[in-house]
Amino acid sequence: MSESSSIEWTDSTWNPVTGCTKVSQGCKHCYAQRFAERFRGVPGHPFEQGFDLRLWEDRLELPLSWTEPRRIFVNSMSDLYHERVPVTFIRRVFATMVVARQHVFQILTKRARRLAEVGPSLPWQPNIWQGVSIENMDVGWRADELRKVPADVRFLSLEPLLGPLDELDLSGIQWVIVGGESGPHARPMRKEWVRTLRNRCRREAVPFFFKQWGGVQKARTGRILDGRTWNEFPSQSRGLEA
Repeated sequence: MSESSSIEWTDSTWNPVTGCTKVSQGCKHCYAQRFAERFRGVPGHPFEQGFDLRLWEDRLELPLSWTEPRRIFVNSMSDLYHERVPVTFIRRVFATMVVARQHVFQILTKRARRLAEVGPSLPWQPNIWQGVSIENMDVGWRADELRKVPADVRFLSLEPLLGPLDELDLSGIQWVIVGGESGPHARPMRKEWVRTLRNRCRREAVPFFFKQWGGVQKARTGRILDGRTWNEFPSQSRGLEA
């Protein structure tokens, strides 16, 4: 779930966990919750339970059936490090990623403290990337927790970008994604916030990926920044670029 994804920085999504709870301002207009709750109560639908947390045993080995190498966003509809996901289940997710070495797995969390707690004991290898979401400097500390994890690629998803991140420390970070909020209640993102981050990434040699301007109609606002798209990936993904 699923074979392909419209998310610009990945190829597919894999959701051995679905459902989540909100932890910060970046969660306020959660796209995953909005989507899942549309199907609450629909018999037999994968989101019959809405956005309530659920572990899917039958999805644990799904990436092993995908033979062509791809980037896979892990738990686009949840958070692997949610406090109600047992460490034993997290280890089973990692066991699949260790075996499926042909793929790059992109894990993203807002629960950086739990990541830092359990991460050092997990079986990291180069195809398992770990990121944290940061929407403003109130949660800039998540990057510090990420640096405690021995992943080859540590990345930041600065989306929805809700304020300037001029003081954000990029040391030990191998990739930065920036994007504005989209959907019916999208909060604004200023161009100078994006440009400052782009310029810092260029100075510090951190690959920069600009995902979208966002807004109520994100297709209309697009993803052009200063006359071009910015689709940079870490060097560890060489060979997977489109």
